[in-house]
Amino acid sequence: MLQQRSCDLGVHLIPNSAFKELHLQSFQGSQGRAYLFNSVVNVGCGPAEERVLLTGLHAVADIYCENCKTTLGWKYEHAFESSQKYKEGKFIIELAHMIKDNGWE
Repeated sequence: MLQQRSCDLGVHLIPNSAFKELHLQSFQGSQGRAYLFNSVVNVGCGPAEERVLLTGLHAVADIYCENCKTTLGWKYEHAFESSQKYKEGKFIIELAHMIKDNGWE
């Protein structure tokens, strides 16, 4: 389970049942290592904007903890390159904002 690092209530973003949805490929976030998820819980989503990322131009929206409003990563709204289309609708969670729990590596 991943737990949001700075939230006093310990908001859990990824329930154990969703681990099967984790794309085990590691990604690079703006603050280091990150993972790509099909779905997340307890997060809000900001407005989409175009950003040039390591893999090209994407339309992304920042995602944040619904409780404490800490930005946790982003949602891929649109990928402009065909090789990146698999990311659309998925979420990047940056590990810098999370605590790994239950033996997660």
